[in-house]
Amino acid sequence: MAATSSIATLSRISLLKHTSRLAFSAPIPSSSSQTLATRPKRLNRFRLFSMAGSEPKECPSNNPGLHASPDEATKGYIMQQTMFRIKDPKVSLDFYSRVLGMSLLKRFDFPDMKFSLYFMGYEDPKSAPSNAVDRTVWTFSQKATIELTQLIIAISIMKRESGCIHEASLFLLSSNFFYLKITCSNWGTENDPDFKYHNGNSEPRGFGHIGITVDDTYKACERFETLGVEFVKKPDDGKMKGIAFIKDPDGYWIEIFDLKIMGTVGTAA
Repeated sequence: MAATSSIATLSRISLLKHTSRLAFSAPIPSSSSQTLATRPKRLNRFRLFSMAGSEPKECPSNNPGLHASPDEATKGYIMQQTMFRIKDPKVSLDFYSRVLGMSLLKRFDFPDMKFSLYFMGYEDPKSAPSNAVDRTVWTFSQKATIELTQLIIAISIMKRESGCIHEASLFLLSSNFFYLKITCSNWGTENDPDFKYHNGNSEPRGFGHIGITVDDTYKACERFETLGVEFVKKPDDGKMKGIAFIKDPDGYWIEIFDLKIMGTVGTAA
């Protein structure tokens, strides 16, 4: 009897478990309105998930360290200039004006320190003020200019030999505006056949390039070829089609592209 009772009890427990599983797994009867009411919630959850996954790559959530809103104190800031050290102003001015179509916005000469600055850009110099001070302010208010710098500083070195004093010149090149006693010196780098700058694209690598938007990359590069411009990459070289790289007289790289090409690159990246 005890065994029979135990079996009966186990059977009831098994039946209860089986019934409860059926109860939870069976669909709950509901009206069509209830079904429609629950459906949007699932769709909304999916929609929110999709939105989270399709946020622009440029969102701060996808770029750790990026601030969503710039500090109010930086509201008036602009990207104003990139400075290139140049060997020969005559050659560089010809390249940036004749080949790339820039204008000289402002020139600064510092005779005591033997260097000059040439600010090049795509603004119309006819719109620049005639007053020197006002033109300087106007120049530094323009966006994305190129500052071509020829700077040579000569430190006077006195050397005593056989009771006579000889003077020699030690030349230093720099963009830092510090002052040293300068004697017997001139700008001079254009006359040194062995003088050159590091362009940042050979070891040790650092600076890369600037970029110029043109109307048509292929037409622009055809013109560059006729002008004898040196290419790093022609438009159809490599995997990035339609984008070119040229060199300026000092070997700095310049990327050449048009808006149509960049649009196709944007969709793929």
